[in-house]
Amino acid sequence: MNVDRFNRIALLAVGTLLLAAGVVGLLAHTDALGWSLRDRVLADSPVSRYAADNSRWLWPVVVAGAVVVLVLAVKWMLAVLLATDRLRTVALRTEPDTGEHTTLAGPALEEAVRDQIEAYRGVASAKVRLLGEPQKPIMAVGVRTSAPGRLAPLCDRIEQGALADARRVLGRPDLPVRVDLDTGRRPGRVV
Repeated sequence: MNVDRFNRIALLAVGTLLLAAGVVGLLAHTDALGWSLRDRVLADSPVSRYAADNSRWLWPVVVAGAVVVLVLAVKWMLAVLLATDRLRTVALRTEPDTGEHTTLAGPALEEAVRDQIEAYRGVASAKVRLLGEPQKPIMAVGVRTSAPGRLAPLCDRIEQGALADARRVLGRPDLPVRVDLDTGRRPGRVV
């Protein structure tokens, strides 16, 4: 399941439960439900009496429920923190008769394009990521250059070299690519 969709569903469920608890508490306080809790002591309620009468098995169940909630919360946090939108595989082509498709390892293509760009004169380093869906990949390229005065020839070289090769390998001449160039220059101080 998509992490963003799971987050929205989980937050909606928790929010709905908290809203329902708040509404029930408000209705109980105003005596709208026919059982006012306004003049009663908090510890003297049917819930506290039930907990006292069944404490032998109730508290271990509460602890087990809390452990389950803790495990789910840790799993959720790890999914959010370690989630990546990077493609592991890219679909090259699908056979119309059988529905089978040939795939390419995304990290292998990223590494090949990165190595090719880093071999160009004036490039200090490059980062390449494949994003999107296996059937509709998007390539994001970040290039740090040591020759800020020669950006136009470098862009042409990247477009006609590494990116053209990647499009040819994937069989997608219309592969969307975003190229970010970093000249390494820091803006001067404004006085």
